[in-house]
Amino acid sequence: MRQYKFILSGGGTGGHIYPAIAIANELKLRFPDAEFLFVGSKDKMEMQKVPQAGFQIKGLWIAGLQRKITLQNLIFPLKLGDSLWKAKKIIREFNPDVVIGTGGFASGPLLKMASMMGFPTVIQEQNSYPGITNKLLSKKADIICVAYENLERFFSKEKMVVTGNPVRKDLIEIEDKREAAIDYFNLNGNKKTLLVLGGSLGARRINQLIEKELENIQNQNVQIIWQCGKLYFEDYKKYNSNAVQVIAFIERMDLVYAASDIIISRAGASSVSELAIVGKPVIFIPSPNVAEDHQTKNAKAIVDKKGALLMKESELETEFSLVFEALLKDKGKQSQLSENIKRLAMPEATQKIADEIVKLIRNK
Repeated sequence: MRQYKFILSGGGTGGHIYPAIAIANELKLRFPDAEFLFVGSKDKMEMQKVPQAGFQIKGLWIAGLQRKITLQNLIFPLKLGDSLWKAKKIIREFNPDVVIGTGGFASGPLLKMASMMGFPTVIQEQNSYPGITNKLLSKKADIICVAYENLERFFSKEKMVVTGNPVRKDLIEIEDKREAAIDYFNLNGNKKTLLVLGGSLGARRINQLIEKELENIQNQNVQIIWQCGKLYFEDYKKYNSNAVQVIAFIERMDLVYAASDIIISRAGASSVSELAIVGKPVIFIPSPNVAEDHQTKNAKAIVDKKGALLMKESELETEFSLVFEALLKDKGKQSQLSENIKRLAMPEATQKIADEIVKLIRNK
């Protein structure tokens, strides 16, 4: 069998990195002799997480534009030029069969150069509302794997395949892990567990909310696993106790999901896809500080089908305790949310994306 070569790029946050790793792992299962190379942004978390997953990575000197005038914005054209030149060099030296982008800063220059050089490219669009980079890259991409229906207004119908978002394999079966999870996190099996997820970097507004509501939540016989993000850990670690576990980053997502009864989460595309597979009652608090308000759109795709609750940041001060207490007391509502969100899950997403990549390279 021919030895295939794959370049993947996804980074900046876990929501871009882990889908890329999931795709690479699926391709590795199918082609054990294949070569893999990841391309990320220097100094971003992919430079640690990808080698930990067993793959080689090279970094580009690229970062996003800030919303205000900064020195970083002034040198952006320089960074972009440098990254395009370096991406071209990496592609030429590695000579891949296909280049795959799951989002993040490095995906832009890498896929742009790959398509200009005539290499097949695949975009994995995770959101219900695509960002500007993927809209531009899609014009030359060979295949666009999407997680939501009705994206024809952004992408060519001929190139688009609805696959869902790739998720970690160990999340697909968590039902029988609850006991192990309670032991792992040293939880009280007689209490309900609230899991708070702010994303790999953390969510300032969610952290402020939990700090304010901490006593109220505990008074309802609820223990908390609070993933506050690495940016905020030093601020909140003082709240660690038997009933509150403050964590910067969760390594065993399968166990934390198995242990939880109710989840509060941002609505990044990867999180939404994982939570659909996990099937626990969720309160989404979308970040309003993202392009095109796409987190609200991601959450609404679930909420409109009665699969989760949605709270805007502007409502938290007055509404949160009422919404949380009502959900905690209503077992019927918890079951309804669980059943409905599970119906929206796409557990075969990673395999479907790998199928499309294999078809593409064999047809070229």
